[in-house]
Amino acid sequence: MLDPRLLLAFVTIADQGSFTAAADRLHMTQSTISQQLGRLEQAVGHPLIDRAARPVRPTPAGERLLGHARRILSLQREAETLLSDPVGTAILRIGLPEDIATGPMMRVFASFAARHREIRLDVTTGLSREIARRYRSGEFDIAIVKEAAAEPDHRASFPEPLAWFQASEAPGDWPDPIPLVAFPTGGLYREAMFDAIEGAHRRWYIAFTGSSLHSVLVAVAAGMGLSLLPVAATTGHAVRPCAGLPPVPAMAVSLYAWEKAGPIADLAAAMEGVLVARTGGLEIAKNNTD
Repeated sequence: MLDPRLLLAFVTIADQGSFTAAADRLHMTQSTISQQLGRLEQAVGHPLIDRAARPVRPTPAGERLLGHARRILSLQREAETLLSDPVGTAILRIGLPEDIATGPMMRVFASFAARHREIRLDVTTGLSREIARRYRSGEFDIAIVKEAAAEPDHRASFPEPLAWFQASEAPGDWPDPIPLVAFPTGGLYREAMFDAIEGAHRRWYIAFTGSSLHSVLVAVAAGMGLSLLPVAATTGHAVRPCAGLPPVPAMAVSLYAWEKAGPIADLAAAMEGVLVARTGGLEIAKNNTD
């Protein structure tokens, strides 16, 4: 590996055409810059500067090296500038369900990022149980999860009304057994849907399983079957409520954050504001210990 300090001495001598001028430019003695050039020449095995010329100039080998040396020094300056700027050097990890990653939530993230350039937001969407597990293991700094009831350390919790939905153009009566559109195993809506329909003593089968809320909504809108869905997530999709099936209690949408002060707490407060607007201000509970 070529020492950038030696390359800088070589490039400066070539540019200045003089050992004396190059030494002045780099604020060192002429003997020091001569020694640095000598060490570089020893490393590459070729003379790089024609010392007999006036002004001094690169040898053929020096001319070949000069362009590469300039690029190496330029990359070094870029790296030093990059590392001296704290932008994006801290990471704030957030986990939340897919349907909570809305436009208003993204605007909160954008506003936070503009105020805190040193913090990179790492946002993960997924199933609430997996998000909750990862939050408890310390993988997330902030988490929003859907659950039957909020845990004691929640920051705030809001109701998530659920209802049965079918395609807007679906027929009035469904066959027996009823086709269902479901989330993957482990999804909260999936289990609540099975419990409710079995409690009504209705026969059913899974017609479609989707790995995301979007895929489930599209399948329902296409008429593949019924599904139990959060009411707030169905806006703008070609689905309508389905009568004749038992109502299901609302779930809780809960916000958790490890930090009670500082930037993380500020972001959590702004995220809470999005949830307040999403539920029309209706709140199950707020933990005032923070």
